[in-house]
Amino acid sequence: MFDWRWDFAWEILPRLIVATGNTLIAAGAGYLIAIVLGLVLALAQRTPLRSLSWIVREFVEFIRSTPLVLQIFFVFYVGPQFGVRLDPWTAGMIAIGLHYSAYLSEVYRGGFEAVPKGQWEACTSLSMSMRQTYVRVIIPQALPPSVAGMGNYLVGIFKDTPMLSVIGVAELMHAANAIGSENYRFLEPFTLVGIIFLAISLPSAGLIKLFESWVRRRIGID
Repeated sequence: MFDWRWDFAWEILPRLIVATGNTLIAAGAGYLIAIVLGLVLALAQRTPLRSLSWIVREFVEFIRSTPLVLQIFFVFYVGPQFGVRLDPWTAGMIAIGLHYSAYLSEVYRGGFEAVPKGQWEACTSLSMSMRQTYVRVIIPQALPPSVAGMGNYLVGIFKDTPMLSVIGVAELMHAANAIGSENYRFLEPFTLVGIIFLAISLPSAGLIKLFESWVRRRIGID
């Protein structure tokens, strides 16, 4: 029997809103780590040092082939055995950033490969250093085609933050589960969590598409 209580839903909503802020912070911090580390991994795969390129490539494949929840457990529970003790927040954000950096490195790689070969040859003919080539020519051209993939992974990170509840991070799903356990009512908190995720994810996806269209117009693709 459907037994929805509006009074209880309004009572727990402020607590869920606070947890939503924590979720957005975790997603944003994890995404920033993923953006930076993903670019480093993408560049490392293009290095002339074959051994380094191979190691990075295998590392990326390993991260992509293992579940995020396992990586969260590994960073939080296994790290202390190697002298790395992190609080749940830090461990969770590092795990998310590390996991999605592997995916973003592939997005960057696709962007690099989309740059016409003539651009690389022109940089070589002008005796530009590798740093100048990437910073001044290649990366500015590789980023616009990568916007869609980068945006999609941002939404993906937001939807994966509930996995942080397994190590006690006070994000949205953790708060809903705690509320349900305290009051023996799970219908309202879990339903509100679903609505909150939809209310953030759907508009975000639309904004990403608009931003992609704007970028494409700016560089003259559309």
